[in-house]
This record gives sequence, structure tokens and C-alpha cells, in this order.
Amino acid sequence: MLSMTDFPLLSTINSPADLRRLETEDIPRLTEELRAFLVESVSRTGGHFSSNLGTVELTVALHYVFDTPSDRLVWDVGHQCYAHKILTGRREQMATLRMHNGLSGFPKRSESEYDTFGVGHSSTSISAALGMALAAKQKGEGRKVVAIIGDGAMSAGMAFEALNNAGVADTDLLVVLNDNDMSISQPVGALNKYLARLFSGSTFNAARRAGEKVLGVAPPLLEFAKRAEEHVKGMLTPGTLFEEFGFNYIGPIDGHDLDSLIPTLQNLRKLKGPQFLHIITKKGQGYKQAEADPILYHGVAKFQPDVGIKAATSPGKQTYTQVFGDWLCDMAAAEPGLVGITPATCEGSGMVRFAEQYPDRYFDVGIAEQHAVTFAAGFACEGLKPVVAIYSTFLQRGYDQLVHDVALQNLPVLFAIDRGGLVGADGPTHHGTFDISYLTCIPNMVVMTPADERECRQMLSTGISLNTPSAVRYPRGAGTGIEPGSDLSTLPIGKGEIRRAGQGVALLAFGSMVTPALAAGEEMNATVANMRFVKPIDRELIIQLAREHSLLVSVEENAVIGGAGAEVARVLEEIGSATPLMRLGLPDRFIDHGDHARLLSELGLDCEGILRAVKARQTT
Repeated sequence: MLSMTDFPLLSTINSPADLRRLETEDIPRLTEELRAFLVESVSRTGGHFSSNLGTVELTVALHYVFDTPSDRLVWDVGHQCYAHKILTGRREQMATLRMHNGLSGFPKRSESEYDTFGVGHSSTSISAALGMALAAKQKGEGRKVVAIIGDGAMSAGMAFEALNNAGVADTDLLVVLNDNDMSISQPVGALNKYLARLFSGSTFNAARRAGEKVLGVAPPLLEFAKRAEEHVKGMLTPGTLFEEFGFNYIGPIDGHDLDSLIPTLQNLRKLKGPQFLHIITKKGQGYKQAEADPILYHGVAKFQPDVGIKAATSPGKQTYTQVFGDWLCDMAAAEPGLVGITPATCEGSGMVRFAEQYPDRYFDVGIAEQHAVTFAAGFACEGLKPVVAIYSTFLQRGYDQLVHDVALQNLPVLFAIDRGGLVGADGPTHHGTFDISYLTCIPNMVVMTPADERECRQMLSTGISLNTPSAVRYPRGAGTGIEPGSDLSTLPIGKGEIRRAGQGVALLAFGSMVTPALAAGEEMNATVANMRFVKPIDRELIIQLAREHSLLVSVEENAVIGGAGAEVARVLEEIGSATPLMRLGLPDRFIDHGDHARLLSELGLDCEGILRAVKARQTT
């Protein structure tokens, strides 16, 4: 645990009420200590780093000006909430950040009354804050509501749906656009270019000088509003995009300049109606390495602050993400119609090399999953081969488009679904626990689950060869150590394989569960089948296993309700088999964050858990 003797002022802040008792001249020293504490703390636990460093002054200013928790602060995504957690009584718990039974890496309503809305996915803050603001109005409560959203999150349609509603909702709502010219990856799209023009060069400097002039004379409320409009808004663009939505737009101002930030927020707190404050911040502010490479320092493992992140000395096992990235480049060379699409996860999905080698065939659409799916459908309509690289948890946001725009029209779009299964420290907002369930029920879909790196590559090749929608669902992190090879061979559709022949019990394993199932099979002399396909499932193999064994056990790293085991049960029911089936998978609850191996162990999805479950079934 960090010694608080190095942070004398921060050690006295156990709640925002303590912060609000400080004199204004003490605030800069508090932000220095808070930023230093963040560096030391996150370097010991890992977590989201550069984005949190960029919001230190903003977080302090918001809690200093607004009467939290009565006033509501609604953070978008959650990558920027660590300073907020520290200031709201959770400083000592930062040592447990993202650990099992420890502090969540995102705002979480059950964790603190200051976490007004649970988040993990982006672009939800304005919608939630508007609901809170209108609820306060209906209840006759005078509370203020603030949504803090990043420029990357503003690329999502949901944010603009909320702005469209909020501008005519006749309620007091402040939207703070934290503009750091970044999302997780490099920013994309017309909106980012618009914002870049807004604060570039002399324009931003003139606006900042105008803001300082306005604030310097401390005008009364009406004079402030008048002069802000004349000197700032008029200087930039006569009618900004956000004004057209019905907001009173102020900015841009320097989000690290407390002398501008605090008075501006104090004035805005008094204004009625929808307000929009545009601030400029720097991702990684105060830590040179993170400032220089905010993408590398977006999410970090443990590191030494005085050294920074160092490359691994040994390559280790290849990750499934790397397998996909290599396959994508190899297949692009062989298939000129291939295009790669991602919703703002270029690095996370392993597409960096593809983007460099095939820039005209690479499309990052920003945080816009719905658009990404239908965009791919458009390519498929014209005979191209679109590959959508997307996290399991993010594909949930494009589900209607997957059903209506891709599957209904039976378009050959390949979904390379990363982070299938539990993802560890990011927790329930990022676990990919439902994709098998929500994909298998869709007509025309082919759903594949690789057991290792080699099969992952083969399944990707299989998917792109089909004239129908397909999905390859693979886990986060390192594979099994199997060499994936370099060829582009395919697999027969809907055919599994027996990996181990045994007696009595047959384990029907899907994807990541093949490895623990093989270990359990050795212990109990059970047959182990690598099912490979969830849809179409290998009906003949299931019939064979049911005929030759006294117990079938399906094992999957997905919700057991509606999962792969349900497909096995459907086949057994159709053929009237009397062979019992036990389904092992994730329980009907949201799984908390923690070490991946430990979570699997607690949920009974490791070798020992499978053995316990089978033994318990055989003794009943």
C-alpha cells in the first residue's frame, strides 16, 4: 500500500465535502498529488492509465463546484473515473483495483453512491444524465446533472440521439465534452476533424484568450453569458453543431487550466437549460511516456513508473488476436475482395499490420458498432468480402443490424469475435458471455469456436469462403501454444472431432474448454470431443456419442442458458435419446472481475471443476 506521507494534502480528502472545504489556491497542489498518486497506484495494479491522467483537473473541478453526490456526475465509458474514485472515499481500495473482490475499474452503482450510473460501453452518459435530469424535475428536486463524455465516444449514434432529445427537453443538463483528440485508438471521422479544426492553432489560442478575458473580470451571470457568446462562440463559428441541437455552447477551454475551468463550471452551474462545455485535455497529462504514446498507455499491466512500459523479453505464446491479425494479412494477399472493418479497436483486434499494408481496404468507423455491421452488409451486397473485427461484448450493440441487415439478407459477412468468454479484470461490462447464445438463434448464421490457434486460422478461412454470415469466436489472451501455420486451409462445415477416446462419459467441449476437458478426460478416462461448430452442430457425432456413452457433458465458456449445450440438448431431444446430458457453462448471473483462471476455477470450468461435476452427477 502506498504511504500517504508523500501525499499530505490528498490524505486529508476522504470525500468531495473535504475537497470543497479547501481554499481555491490549494487546488493546484491537490491535483499534483492526485496525479502522482495515480501514477504510483496504477503502476502497481495495472488498469486504464493515460485517459485517467488526462482528467485529473476536470475531476477535481467538478467535485469542487458541484454538490456531489446530490448533484449527479455521469461518466462515460469509465476509462476516466479513477481520480473520481480516489476523491470519493476509495483511495485506500485503489490497491485492489480490478482484482478479485476488489475495486471495479469502472463506475459501479453498488460500489459507491457517487457512481451514479454503471458504465463500461461508451456513449451512454448523455442519455442517462438526461433521464436523471428530467426525473429531478418531475420530483421537484433542484439537483444538477452533468454528463462527461470524450470526443471518441461522441462518434457513436447514441450520443447524438441523446443530444437531439436533450436539446428540446426543457431541463437543466450540462454536457462536458472532454476532447483529447483520442478514443482507445486514433480518432476517426468527420466529427473529430471538425473538433480538430475548432481548437487548432490560432483559433484555439484566440478562444482561450477570449475565455480568460471573460473570466478575468468576473462578470455577473448575464454579462458572462453575453460576453461568452460574443467573444468565444462568435469567434469560432457563428452556429456550432451543438447549438443546432439546442445547447448553449461554451468553449473550447483548456481542461488543465483550473483558473479557467473552475470559474466556468461555477457560472454554468447557475445557467438554466441545456449547456455544453467543450474542454481540451491531453491524454496521459503529467507522465511523459503516456503523453508521447497514449495508445500504448491506454490500458497497462504493472510497470515501474521511473522506467515505463518495456517490451517483453521473450515472445511467449501467440495470442488469438495475433493469430487473427496474421491471418487477415495473409488472406488479404490471396483475396483482393477482402476488406477489414473495426469499431475503434484497431490495436485491440490485431489490425495494425493490416491497416499499414492495406490502408485502402481498412476501415475504422469509430465507436459505432451498429454502423460497422450495416456498413459491412453494404460491402457484401456488392460482392466484396467484409471481415468485422469486434469484441464479443461490443457486438451486442450491433445486434439488430446483425439480425436485420446481415442475417435476414443472408449476406456473407465474417465476424471475427475477440474476447469470447471471460476477460478477467475488465469485468462484467466486457465479459463475452452471451455471444454463443445470441448468435446461435439467428437463421443463416454459422458459428465456430476454435480449440487452438491452428483451428482459429482454419475457421477464419472457412468463414470467409462461405456465402452466408459466419462468426469465429475466440478468447482473449494467449493460445495453447499450437503453431497456427501459414496456409489458408478450411474445415468441413458442421463437423467436430474426437480428441480422446474413453469410456462411460463423453465430454463435448467447445472452443476454450477443449483444453480443460482433455485434462479432465485423462483423469476419468472419458471421451473428449472437440465440437468446433455450435451451428450447424455436428448431429452425427452427438448421436454416436450418445449411443456409446452413459453420460454426455457439454462444456462451454458462455452462458449455459441458450448456449452450445442447449444445441446438444436439442439434438438429443429430436432423436429421442435417453442418454442424460449435463450442461456446464457460465451461471445465470453477471460474473464479477478478477483473474481469468481463478474465475474459471470458482465457476467449475477448469479440470478440477469438470471432475467434481461429473463425480457429483454419477453419485446421485
